[in-house]
Amino acid sequence: MRASPSRAGGARDVVIAAGDGAVLLDVAGPLQVFALAAKCAGGYRVRLASPDGRPVHTREGVPLGVDTALDSVTGPVDILLVAGCDPAPDSPALAPLAQAVRRLRERSTVVASVCIGAFVLAEAGLLDGRRATTHWASCQELADRYPQVTVKSDGMYVRDGDVYTAAGVTAGIDLALALVERDRGGALARQVAQWLVVFLQRPAGQSQLSVRGQVRSSRRAALRAVLDAVAAQPHADHSLEAMAGRAALSPRHLSRLFIEVLGTTPGQYVQRIRVEAAQQLLEAGDDPVEVVARQCGFRNVETMRKAFHRIVGMAPTAYRHQSQKGVTHA
Repeated sequence: MRASPSRAGGARDVVIAAGDGAVLLDVAGPLQVFALAAKCAGGYRVRLASPDGRPVHTREGVPLGVDTALDSVTGPVDILLVAGCDPAPDSPALAPLAQAVRRLRERSTVVASVCIGAFVLAEAGLLDGRRATTHWASCQELADRYPQVTVKSDGMYVRDGDVYTAAGVTAGIDLALALVERDRGGALARQVAQWLVVFLQRPAGQSQLSVRGQVRSSRRAALRAVLDAVAAQPHADHSLEAMAGRAALSPRHLSRLFIEVLGTTPGQYVQRIRVEAAQQLLEAGDDPVEVVARQCGFRNVETMRKAFHRIVGMAPTAYRHQSQKGVTHA
């Protein structure tokens, strides 16, 4: 049977697992969050472990000493967080780490991964039939190698039951803060975030990449002109007919071009751009949400609210509260 959560007020046992080829920040980011939480309020015991107890050689060339071997960890574990290893199919680090994680999983309440750590969970069979994510640059490879996993290429992290997977590098900090907030409440998570000078946590569903950044390199002149117009003036008329007119293309041809180049429809692209514009206004200012909705081209607040729930995973007011609350001002 899997371990039950620690008693209320008891220390959470956190084991961060890594192997050769791990990304340094995947290890250091979450470790720093839990260590600061322990320093501020107690309640966490954090250990770094490798399959054999030997130091880990990170991808950046920095060796990391570890506290123990994974097979030497005894008793229940509250959070088993996998920072990963070299994920290549022929990597000598992948199978040993996956096997050790699989054995420890049965004694772990929560299992999580950061970035390429998702490959370890997938190799261990712990993501079978689950939704998961990893760094945006590795999502397609994860989906190809492990078809039994439903890979979500957008979002900071994905929760499926008691399994969490986070996107690349700094998203491990977001995930660790979310776990601290779940365990110890928002006040401690905010305190840790302030020490780290980061947002309390970016919403789980926030895109890993700005939609503008994803299309910046388009070489289709007609399409690029449309994309630039939407980004420059999110509030303007960007109906399919209006955009097709600007591109001197038929609406059907323009729709096909969007799908072919961007993998999305014109309407979905426009909505993403408007949500991103609204996020910037909500983060930086105090205009009422009605004003923000109008400035970003939404018909009304309800339309913007639905778009936020679909794309960001929360209401605009909640997004503003979370983003502004987590910032430390000098």
